[in-house]
Amino acid sequence: MHAEEKFTAATFPESPEKATLEGKNKFLGFWLFLGGETVLFATLFATYLALKDHNAGGATTQELFELPLVFAATMLLLTSSLTSVYAIYHMKNFAFSKMMLWFGITVLLGAGFLGLEIYEFNHYVHEFKHTFTSSAFGSAFYTLVGFHGAHVAVGLSWILTLMIRNGRRGLNLYNAPKFYVASLYWHFIDVVWVFIFTVVYLMGMVG
Repeated sequence: MHAEEKFTAATFPESPEKATLEGKNKFLGFWLFLGGETVLFATLFATYLALKDHNAGGATTQELFELPLVFAATMLLLTSSLTSVYAIYHMKNFAFSKMMLWFGITVLLGAGFLGLEIYEFNHYVHEFKHTFTSSAFGSAFYTLVGFHGAHVAVGLSWILTLMIRNGRRGLNLYNAPKFYVASLYWHFIDVVWVFIFTVVYLMGMVG
């Protein structure tokens, strides 16, 4: 079966992301990649936990964090994970326009999250002089949370690039695995954020 073959809803495979050898290899390679990413984030979490109380006389986590803002950002990101699920659902049902719509909503929600995070960092710097070099806590915080933010930016760029490149091509067995893997990456980013929200912000508010 050729990846560029024209399909209808009736002839499209139930699992288009794994219907070709290339798709299966992308899927396997992605999980290997996530293994390395998981180790990297685990290291950043451990470093943050070791340094979070070393604030060099600056603001503590209770004084610094604004939970309503972070909660709003969390809701945006978690909702974007749900919309990406809808996108993949429509991909599997060969509904290309609906898939593109839900991926577009995912991108907008992710951009909203990123905007709130940039605002948060700017607020900490100007109101509390909490910078990357102000203390060990500052370095650990911005490295962990900022590194996740960079992953969000990569995920947004990834999905947008796929949407632009395939806008006129439609859905086929060549690009279906790419959309699917991008969605998995987005879910990974969301899961990491749940841990950040819990370990950094919720635990930070209770000391």
